Amino acid sequence: MIIGVPREIKDSEYRVGMVPAGVYTLAKLGHTVLVEVGAGLGSGMTDDEYEKSGAKLVATAKEIYERSDMIVKVKEPLPPEYGLIRKDQIIYTYFHFAASRELTDAMIKTGAICIAYETMEDNKRTLPLLTPMSEVAGRMSIQEGAKYLERPNEGRGILLGGIPGVEPGNVTIIGGGVVGANAAKMAAGIGANVTILDTSLDRLRYLDDVLPDNVTTLFSNAFNIREQIKMADLVVGAVLIPGAKAPKLITKGDLSYMKQGAVIVDVAIDQGGCVETAKPTTHKNPTYIVDGVLHYCVANMPGAVGRTSTFGLTNATARFAAEIAKRGWKDAAKVHLEIRTGLNIVRGKVTYGAVAEAFGIEHAPVESMLA
Repeated sequence: MIIGVPREIKDSEYRVGMVPAGVYTLAKLGHTVLVEVGAGLGSGMTDDEYEKSGAKLVATAKEIYERSDMIVKVKEPLPPEYGLIRKDQIIYTYFHFAASRELTDAMIKTGAICIAYETMEDNKRTLPLLTPMSEVAGRMSIQEGAKYLERPNEGRGILLGGIPGVEPGNVTIIGGGVVGANAAKMAAGIGANVTILDTSLDRLRYLDDVLPDNVTTLFSNAFNIREQIKMADLVVGAVLIPGAKAPKLITKGDLSYMKQGAVIVDVAIDQGGCVETAKPTTHKNPTYIVDGVLHYCVANMPGAVGRTSTFGLTNATARFAAEIAKRGWKDAAKVHLEIRTGLNIVRGKVTYGAVAEAFGIEHAPVESMLA
């Protein structure tokens, strides 16, 4: 199979879809790997490293798409890339379809095979390709939140960890999954008062066991969320419903209960955001203020730490890329649950139920496409 790795073009996206070690593995298995010139520079990987690993360097994204059977990316295709995608071409990347009708319609029109990292699920009901980036985003949410709480950045002027004689800041985390747990770990580590909310009592029991004493677990409902955001200096939205739009758990009206200069980091923005006033921002222009509350809603947070994120991501994606290259998408999906659950759009049909439901599009069960 011919596998293409284009340079990412999303604003301030420094990750790349494959590291030289992945190229080396695929090349040893007899596959051809095309890498766009400069694709790895944002993650500190040179063209020379790719070439020595067995890649063929290609000058343009257009040529990558023209020649490749499978495209391995990090972020969803953007409008300049829509016209480059061919019927039956495999696109293996993060899509987050439920957050964008435009992207969904564009990929339906291409007739491509769209395998979404974020919905690939194993037999333990975990999301192995979303987990590493959720770990990064969760930890970054505290790093960024702490920065934007500084007064020059229009925050409240709060040091989250406090100092002797001065109380620490209050952090409220909505969602106790991978993002939330990593955010809580970081916030607790710098000495903040942390409350983490979730609807699963089993998950709250687990978090109560493994997190330090300055983390309080609380059942998530509208009343408790409102009470917690009244006290919060930093709120982290860490909600995920796989493949579906995030529920709006903080409304515009709720902002009136929050402190002036408080910060919201909505990590769920990739799936539409869990805050009603959230809208996607970029690393170049990451924040805006609504009713005195600073919002940080960068849709590709891990892209800022491209080297860490790329290695973390490709540790998870590489083996499935090799299986798809070896067997073809259809046979690989029959063998691997993760690939089967990753199929979101196949030859113009929406095969992932939550995406179809988000837009009222007819759902074609994935099994019908594998017959």
